[in-house]
Amino acid sequence: MNYTLHQLRVFQKVVDCRSITKAAEALNMTQPAVSIQLKNLQEQFDMPITELLGRQLQITDFGLELYQIASKILEEVDFIDYRTKQYKGLLAGKLKIASVSTGKYVLPYYLKGFIDENEGVDIDIDVTNRREVVLSLEKNEVDFALINVLPEHIELKEEQLMPNRLYLVGAGKGDFTSDISALPLIHREEGSGTRLIMQRFFDLNKYNPKYRFQLRSNEAVKQAVIAGLGYSLLPLVSIKNELENGQIKIIQKEGFPIDNQWRLVYLKNKRLSPVAKAFLEYIQTNKEGILQKIFSWMDKY
Repeated sequence: MNYTLHQLRVFQKVVDCRSITKAAEALNMTQPAVSIQLKNLQEQFDMPITELLGRQLQITDFGLELYQIASKILEEVDFIDYRTKQYKGLLAGKLKIASVSTGKYVLPYYLKGFIDENEGVDIDIDVTNRREVVLSLEKNEVDFALINVLPEHIELKEEQLMPNRLYLVGAGKGDFTSDISALPLIHREEGSGTRLIMQRFFDLNKYNPKYRFQLRSNEAVKQAVIAGLGYSLLPLVSIKNELENGQIKIIQKEGFPIDNQWRLVYLKNKRLSPVAKAFLEYIQTNKEGILQKIFSWMDKY
C-alpha cells in the first residue's frame, strides 16, 4: 500500500461533500487534481471506494469504512501537529465554523486578524444553506455558526457582529412600479434566511407578492436581477460592487431596508476548546473595529 495522507484528506473531503466539484472548492484545488488523487487512492484497493450512479457520486460500503478509518488517522496526525506547536508556546488546533452562503461576504474579515495572530490554528469552514448550518449546530459538529436568523428550537449564545440590511433591488436600468405586489420577485429556496426574512415582511404587511421563480444561491439571485428577470430582496453586504457599477439599483420603498443582525452563535452548553475560546475573545475585542474599518461603506445607503 502506497497511499498518502494527502490522498486520504482528499478522499475525506469528497465523502464529506459527496461531490468532487465541491471538494475541490473546499480544498482550494482544481477538479482534475481532486479526481487524480481519488483515482490514485482507488488504485490501492481491489474494491471500489466510490461509484458514479447517473451523475451522482456514491460512496460504497467499503469506501465508508475506509472513510471512518482515514478520519481517525488524520485526526491523530493533526493532533501530533497541534501538540508540537503547543510545545513551542503557540495556540494550535482546529476551529470549525459553519456559515450560511451569504456569510461569505462577512466571515473572512472577522477571521483574518485572528489567523494572522495564530498561525498554528487551522480553520475549517463549511459555507452552505441555512438548514445544513442549523443541523451542524444541532449535532455539535462545529464550534460556531454564522447566521442571520436564529433557529427557535436550539438554545444558543450569540455575538452580534454587524447589521444585516436587506434592500429591495432591481436591475440598474429597470423601470420600477410603485406596487410591490406587482413586481415579479425572485427568491431563495425554502429554509434560506433571506427567504424567511422576506416572507415574514410580506406576511406582516399583508403583501401578496408575485413570485417568478426561486434560486438556490445569493449569487444566482443577484445575476438574475442584473439580467432583468425580476426583483429581489438582497443583503446590502452582498451587492457593493453591483451598486457601484450601476448593475443593481436600490428601490426606495416604505419599510425598507429590513434590518436584522449577523450573529456568531454557539450551543449554550458547549464547552469551547482553547482555540474556540481565543477566537470568541478576539471577536468580542475586535468586532467594532472590523465593522468600522471594513464595512463603514454601508452607512451611505
